[in-house]
Amino acid sequence: MIMHLCVQGWGAGYADIVKENKLFEHYYKEQGLVPEGEFEHFMDAMREPLPATIRITGYKSHAKEILHCLKEKYFKDIQDLEIDGQKIEAPQALSWYPDEQAWHTNMSRKIIRKSPLLEKFHQFLVSETESGNISRQEAVSMIPPLLLKIEPHHKILDMCAAPGSKTAQLIEMLHSDMDVPFPEGFVIANDVDNKRCYLLVHQAKRLNSPCIMVVNHDASCIPTLQINSEGKKDILFYDRILCDVPCSGDGTMRKNIDVWKKWTTSNSLHLHGLQLRIAVRGVEQLAVGGRMVYSTCSLNPVEDEAVIAALLEKSEGALELADGSADLPGLKWMPGVTSWKLMTKEGQWYSDWSEVPTSRHTQIRPTMFPPKDPEKLASMHLERCMRILPHHQNTGGFFVAVLVKKAPMPWNKRYPKVLPLKHVMNEYTIIDGETPNKSHFLCLISVSSLISRPPPNKKMRLFGYKEDPFVFLTEEDPVFTTIQSFYDLSPDFPKLNVLTRTHEGKKRHLYMVSKELRNVLLNNSERLKVINTGVKVWSRNSDGEEFGCAFRLAQEGIYTLQPYIRSRIIAVSVEDIKVLLTQENPFLSKLEDNAHAQAKKLGMGSIVLKYIPNPDNPAEPQCPIQLCGWRGKTSIRAFVPRNERFHYLRMLGVEVFRDKQAEDQVEKDADEEGAAVNEEELDLEMNADENGSSEPKTDSSNQGTSSFANARNDKIYTDI
Repeated sequence: MIMHLCVQGWGAGYADIVKENKLFEHYYKEQGLVPEGEFEHFMDAMREPLPATIRITGYKSHAKEILHCLKEKYFKDIQDLEIDGQKIEAPQALSWYPDEQAWHTNMSRKIIRKSPLLEKFHQFLVSETESGNISRQEAVSMIPPLLLKIEPHHKILDMCAAPGSKTAQLIEMLHSDMDVPFPEGFVIANDVDNKRCYLLVHQAKRLNSPCIMVVNHDASCIPTLQINSEGKKDILFYDRILCDVPCSGDGTMRKNIDVWKKWTTSNSLHLHGLQLRIAVRGVEQLAVGGRMVYSTCSLNPVEDEAVIAALLEKSEGALELADGSADLPGLKWMPGVTSWKLMTKEGQWYSDWSEVPTSRHTQIRPTMFPPKDPEKLASMHLERCMRILPHHQNTGGFFVAVLVKKAPMPWNKRYPKVLPLKHVMNEYTIIDGETPNKSHFLCLISVSSLISRPPPNKKMRLFGYKEDPFVFLTEEDPVFTTIQSFYDLSPDFPKLNVLTRTHEGKKRHLYMVSKELRNVLLNNSERLKVINTGVKVWSRNSDGEEFGCAFRLAQEGIYTLQPYIRSRIIAVSVEDIKVLLTQENPFLSKLEDNAHAQAKKLGMGSIVLKYIPNPDNPAEPQCPIQLCGWRGKTSIRAFVPRNERFHYLRMLGVEVFRDKQAEDQVEKDADEEGAAVNEEELDLEMNADENGSSEPKTDSSNQGTSSFANARNDKIYTDI
């Protein structure tokens, strides 16, 4: 779900930036990319602040509940309000986003933050963002995942994934059926920047999926992976690839104000080669019949149609542009262009490669120009590319193209897997159109996996961090003995999918990954730099053994693990959940009769609190809720992180308020997170597992993280 919230007040430094760039205006006027008579509207829109956008994350049934909550409660409260002389319009659904899950409003962010009449709505947005149920994401950036047409069995590569909003969409689409804990598909999310990988981990962890792996590689030479298929080694080809490449970003001028003064045509000329190499690497790894979406937040044809045309030409018919015109009805877009020119930062124009002087051949390459052959150009169907212009639907500028692979790439068929040096160098010239040098050659070795290379250095490097190992347990591991009996795990529980992050000492946390990701991990440990994978399902208690099991359930992995648990489950009602989430350590007698009777039959220790929706009572939440808890001697408590507690309480009609100072700090932190990785958070992500748990130490008197930890400033009341 998206909601538009207009951003005002750009902060220190931005006020001095004049939103003028004569070179930019001259360049785009000359290119003729904006329909006749609309250029002034285009420029006016570029100077207006971009509506900030948010999207409801999570799986379908939970997202529907948040949408229901928004429509039935918060949107109704907003209708017919007038604040500072401005009439507040009721939020409207965006026509192009499926299932009525995209919304926009004319409220500015300043009004939302400062108006007492909108305080409930504001706190809802901030709290749900903090908990990960809402994610800030520009509207146009949601288009590429939608065009990929993800299904739960798809193997997906996100080549340039950070900060992770699109990755989150891909994960959600895999888990469209909440009754399937382990979809066959998975997402491998890659980014070249090591620090940004940890921001990516933070975003992905909110979705608690066993089907996501974050890796750290240069996308233009991301290694070919192997998998074990029916006892034989096979190459991993992806069903879907998202290729959202680094770009000059001139479509983001509305939010990235400094682009106004920094924009020059040189940016696109410098990036074209990298963009093409990344796209080439993507289609190499795409399965025949698969789809790859190429996208940029630039409007420059050098970064857009030029890359697609070069890719199509090199493919010799192996690729074709798909027609996405019917996939997002209601979205206004312009067709891709078939003619464009190049301009240097000095203002010199070139219409054809033959016009480029030799002195500029290192900056300007033949692939930057449109194909000269009219028949070849027509066969490419570049008009199927989609250009989103800011003034058409009050968005950022964006470019997206959908490629379908019809056959193996010609250079993959042309040569065997292991080639002499001479052929490898020739191959690179064919692929990239550039004169190869030593760095290109070294990158190519990784790109095509033509020559085996030594294992990567495991020690801490200048631009990277040492990662804890990923160690899979065997079915005979003694750790399963008590876990199996205590939780009565079903016979089909996939023990081989359980891993830990240490070779030595006691296992502090146990994680689970899907069978397919296990296959990838085991067969690529020497060629893949994995930053994070797996969802936490159990954590060790310091004194838990006296209750029958040393490991308590972890809330992060409860939706993955619960289908295999056959004991320690208490069915709870809406009223029971309210008690558990609003009282710190309620007596068993506080539960309703049914849950109370179940709890009395269980001994002390970790439990699952399970709510099953009643379709005959639509007033109650219509999505399943599963909470981890602890059955004490005479009491019971839920172990739910504070933010999730707020989320579930709101779904149950209970409002939560936080003191204003704490709220402002949360929003400030959320703003900073979108721009860069918070260093403390980065340290937390790196050290959250075997290098120092981010959880407080647990013992028998205070098992796990209480749902009331650090909540002294929170005020909870039932909304009547």
